[in-house]
Amino acid sequence: MGGMKIVISDPRTGKARQIEIDEKKAGPLIGLKIGDTFDGVLVGLEGLKLRITGGTDKDGVPMRPDVHGGARKWVVLSGGVGFRPREKGERRRKAVRGNVVTRDIAQLNVKVVKEASSPDQSF
Repeated sequence: MGGMKIVISDPRTGKARQIEIDEKKAGPLIGLKIGDTFDGVLVGLEGLKLRITGGTDKDGVPMRPDVHGGARKWVVLSGGVGFRPREKGERRRKAVRGNVVTRDIAQLNVKVVKEASSPDQSF
């Protein structure tokens, strides 16, 4: 695998930025779950605290917070991440990934939860 894309969203400004990290830098992120917070130093952004909000694997299968583990599973969904029902009461079996970051994750979505102490350090 070539690496992992990290999409960093800043709720304060409404902007997002994408960076790519190699497998070695992605190592400390493996095993974290959706909702976990980590230091921005791991992805080269000092002074920021980042929270994992989701992600996708190489095929575009989304991570879902309520599915445990890191494997791809087929789950009956009635809405939410991975399925938008077209009719009232519609349910469908869809492939989703668990909430644990693994080496199969190609894109990881995170949001800034603590800003840098000085404005020039902002991402």
